[in-house]
Amino acid sequence: MKKLECCCGSQVFFESRDCVHCGVELGFDPYTLEMLSLEKVGGDVWQAATGARYRFCANGSEWGVCNWLCAEEDTHPLCWGCQFNRTIPDLSLPGNIQRWWALEQAKKRLLYTLRSLDLPLVNGWEDPKNGLVFDFIEDGRSREEYAETFVSTGFAGGVITINTLEADDVARVAAREQMNEPYRTVLGHMRHESGHFYWSRLAREERIREGFATLFGDEAMDYRGALDRHYREGPSADWRKYYISAYASVHPMEDWAETWGHYLHIQDALETAAAYGVIREDIASLEVGDRIGRWRSLSITLNELNRSVGLGDAYPFVINHFVESKLAFVDEALRCLQALPGPR
Repeated sequence: MKKLECCCGSQVFFESRDCVHCGVELGFDPYTLEMLSLEKVGGDVWQAATGARYRFCANGSEWGVCNWLCAEEDTHPLCWGCQFNRTIPDLSLPGNIQRWWALEQAKKRLLYTLRSLDLPLVNGWEDPKNGLVFDFIEDGRSREEYAETFVSTGFAGGVITINTLEADDVARVAAREQMNEPYRTVLGHMRHESGHFYWSRLAREERIREGFATLFGDEAMDYRGALDRHYREGPSADWRKYYISAYASVHPMEDWAETWGHYLHIQDALETAAAYGVIREDIASLEVGDRIGRWRSLSITLNELNRSVGLGDAYPFVINHFVESKLAFVDEALRCLQALPGPR
């Protein structure tokens, strides 16, 4: 994430709606990836210092879950990012606005990273064949209203589905402990599932498919059987030698998605570290091996800082040479995606 500032010079957050220092209204422009200081000019129209005029996304003005902007002349009530939604939580039920807010913030950070990497990205309403939409859905584990239903977080047919229970901190920590996962976040889920989405584009490229088979294995391997075996027997004792996480060892496609998710995690964390002067290099100019090296050093520092204040590791993973080769392949695949035609 880049460093964001108000017009008064104060630092603000990606999720900020106003500056706590000077009180000015703030909004994020998804096309320029900039936070703008705004002045109201009448009705629902706001003006930036450049003279450009905007409206706030309806999901922000009506529900307070979005701080992204639409150009004044846009006819769609939703911002570019909220147009990726297909299903949102039932807002008549208690707690769902808060859950939706958490889901939106994670989704917006994912979209920011994908746009900053110049990857082809369009919502499924505009392009049903190549587009992406999100379903945020509840099931019987969280609501009596949905008894006898079960919703799995996952990806299929251009749709990333996130069970809204993942936006409940207590429930998510309980699931993390039950499944023996060292790291489980809403943003982590979305990064992982975006890897499945982009594989649906990459699978058309023969060169990428061949490289995938060499590093990850046979994507046609029985998925259901592999998943059942994983949950029945657990990962192999030596999974740490070859995979970034235990879940990555389930199946070649999950290995890919986990590695893709970690690539995005590293990309965003390094950009943030560079923006705030923690590291001095221009991250975009570094080869993937150098970026991984910087991340190894930085993640150890983060873990030590967390341990110093009594918290768990911020990045409880090890990037060995097998995992590094897979991350390098993701970098190559990303270059392939950047060369594909299509809206950004």
